Parts: sequence; C-alpha cells; structure tokens
Amino acid sequence: MKADILVIGGGASGLMAAYGAASVLTSSGSDASVVLLEKMPRPGRKIMITGKGRCNFTNVKDWNSFSSHIRSNPNTVKPAFYNLTPEKLLDFFESVGMTSVVERGDRAFPSSYHSTDVIDALVRACHGVGVKIETEAEVASIARTAASPEGEATLPAFKVYLSDGRTVSCRRLIIATGGLSYPGTGSTGDGYRFASEAGHHITPLFPSLTALVPCGYKQANPALTLVQFHQRQISKDLEDSILCSSTHHIDRATPLSDLGQKFKDIHLKNVGAQLMIEGIVADSEFGDIDFTDGGIEGPIGFQLSRKAVKALINGSRVRLVLDMKSGVSLTELTTRIRELWEQIDKDPRSRGLREKEKCRILLGKLIPWDLIPAFSASNPGIMTLERKGRSATKVWINLPTIAKCLKNWNFDIEGYVGYERAVVTAGGISSSEVIAKTLESRLSPGLYFCGEVLDIDCDTGGYNLHLAFATGLLAGQAAARSIMA
Repeated sequence: MKADILVIGGGASGLMAAYGAASVLTSSGSDASVVLLEKMPRPGRKIMITGKGRCNFTNVKDWNSFSSHIRSNPNTVKPAFYNLTPEKLLDFFESVGMTSVVERGDRAFPSSYHSTDVIDALVRACHGVGVKIETEAEVASIARTAASPEGEATLPAFKVYLSDGRTVSCRRLIIATGGLSYPGTGSTGDGYRFASEAGHHITPLFPSLTALVPCGYKQANPALTLVQFHQRQISKDLEDSILCSSTHHIDRATPLSDLGQKFKDIHLKNVGAQLMIEGIVADSEFGDIDFTDGGIEGPIGFQLSRKAVKALINGSRVRLVLDMKSGVSLTELTTRIRELWEQIDKDPRSRGLREKEKCRILLGKLIPWDLIPAFSASNPGIMTLERKGRSATKVWINLPTIAKCLKNWNFDIEGYVGYERAVVTAGGISSSEVIAKTLESRLSPGLYFCGEVLDIDCDTGGYNLHLAFATGLLAGQAAARSIMA
C-alpha cells in the first residue's frame, strides 16, 4: 500500500488530522492520497466514552481563560488553538451535520448528548474529502527510508510495517495514537514507542484526571506496576519514561472496603478542597466531588489528581482536606451546631431518643442523609463513649469536633487508579522537539505528532478533547502543505 500522507490512529486527533490534510489537498486540486490506520474495529473508541457518553468535546473560553487550564506547555499548542478556536470547531461540526449546545462552565456537547454523533460527524467529514480509513490495521513499527538527493519531497520518506505483514509507504507520517489511558480503546502507548525509536525524548508519563484512593477505601491491594499493567513489549527508553509505583497504583477493580461501600455513589456539591503534600497546601479547588467505586473523583477530585499522583509516585505524603461549609467560619459553624443541638434536645419528639439518634438528626441538618454513615465512620471522634461501671456507658456528642470535621475533613490518600481508567496521560513527546507552528518533528522531517501523544494535558471540561482536534487539524494541514511546496 502507498499513501502520500499516512495517519496512525483513528481517535479525535487522528480523524481531524486526516480531514485537515485531505481538505487542503482537495481544495488545491491535488490528487495526493490520505490514508488513516486504526487498529480497533472502528475509529473513535475513546471519544465514545468521553463525558460518560455525552462527549464534552470543547470549551468555548477564549485563549487567556482556556490556557489557564492547560497543565503543561501551553505555548506549544497556542498556534493550534488559534488555527481551530472553539467557535471554529462548533462551526465545523455544524457544517458536517452536528449541532451543539453550550452548558455551565462553557462546556460544549452535541445537541443529542450522544458521543456517537461526534464520531459519525468526523468520519463523514473524512469520507467527504476522500480519506481512506483502514480499521483493524495495527502498526508494528515504522522506519525512515534512505534519503534521495533528487526530489526527496516527492519520494516515500517512511515505511510502516503492520502486524498482519502488510507495509505502507508514505511521504508524510502523522502519529496520532493517543496516550496510555483507557487501553481497552486502543490507547496502549504505541506512539511513544515509535517516537522514541525515531530519537525523540519522552517526558515522564503518569495518569492524570483519575480517582484518588483514600486509606481504607479499598480492600488489600495486590501490587501492580504501571508497566506490568500494559503487558506490552516496549523499549528500555520508554520504560524509563513511565513513572512506576507498585505501592500506590490501585487497580479500579480492587473491591471496596466496608468504608468504601459507605462512600460509594455519594455526590457532593459546592465543597472546598485542599491538596496537602507533606503538610503544605499544594492546590485548592471549589466545586463538586464524587465518591465512586474507584475513589474520589468528580470535577475537583480530577483537578487535584495530577499533582497528587505525581507526589505519590515521588514518595510524598498526600492528603485531601474537604471543607463542607466553605461559606462560614469555624466559629460561626460551631455556634450554629450548638443552637441546632439545643433545638433538637428541647424538641418533644426527641424524648426517649439515645444520643446517637439525636446526633444523626443533627448531622442530617448539616450534610446529606446518605453521607452520614461515611462521615460518622471516618470521624469517630465526634462521639465519646464513657464507661460508668461494668455495664453502664454514657455517649457524649462532641459538638466542636463535628464543626472541625466539617471544616477540615481529612482524607489521607493511599493511591490512585492507573491508566485503566485515567482520563488522560500526563507527559509525552517533548515539546522542545516539535515545531509548534506545524507540529512537525525537529529531529525527523516529514514526521508529525498530534493529540495526547504530545506532552500536553489539561483540566477536565472539554479542554483535552479540543486540543486533540486542534493539534490534529494543524498537523494534517501542515503535512499537506509541505508536499505541495
């Protein structure tokens, strides 16, 4: 097989790269070919699970606001962002038959809230400009062909070897293979291997936007390194780039403990959270948080996970502190709790109730009812048991302690869920080795990178997917223009 431009990877960045390349060629009247190779049975598998299937595909903030949510190397993707702004992306999807809605936080979704509509629109756009999409075409390795002194730009520059024995020769090669996150969708780190073998440096890789696991949340955890998890043949250089921690990687499938079961499926809104690393505040957020079968997730859980995971891997102590009552001071909250307790104590309906039962009524006025078992179990100091003889006991409710626990609810973090359910991979191909205006390799002319394989990762909220589309489009357009130069 031969192709003028070959794209490896049929995810968000790969589909957009193929479309970008083919649209430039078509509009210029060129008959050059664009082929996309996807190793899974159909393209866009990771798009399908984005936003729990609803697909928050962009965020419509301007660059100044958008870039504050990029956690690494924003200047690398600035040209790509301006080449495909969120408004231009909305217009693109509308032009291929998909309308959008914008929700709270400037997050854009397909009007249907079905991620399949995003995939179908991308595939439709690719076919419309003549892209050939080959599925179940896994790439085993790539090699650069010998340079020719005459007309090098018109001759094959790369040979790509597929696992089924086929080979593809191409003039320009775009690697859009994604990261290591959600390997079941096909993201198994192949692009890092290809880049490493081409001489590129891979900055340390680790899971981001993932669940943080508090101590005691899961049952005993069998040790498993991140490299073992993938069970793939990788180069020694790439292995060194994957940050490993058999102590702190806790597979999502590890069963919940009794405490974890009490927390599971609880969703909290408008809470404050501080990330403490070695006792020092490293980050803080305000918003919503979820307790799942994986651990602490939700918008602010994910936002804090990047620093937390890296700190755990580096051997630091990590703690998450929740403030359930951000709008009031500790003194004000303590006073309010005393007043509520007096009201409950004087209420005729409280006659005959034990202290524990009255405490439950008090907590029900302060936090969601379904959170009370978890709050009580993880903060045993709110009650004191006093023995009064061999058989008699007295329960004391510590009102100031309840106030302190609501304002400073401490979760010592034992570990994190790894790539098996992390939203993105942090780290990747070093930005210093890629030309930002074209995303072409500085080390291997004619080779381009886009999407998660690059050293770019963002907060949750549509930022990561937008940059996948934006870098894909820029890489594809640049590759097409280079063969017409």
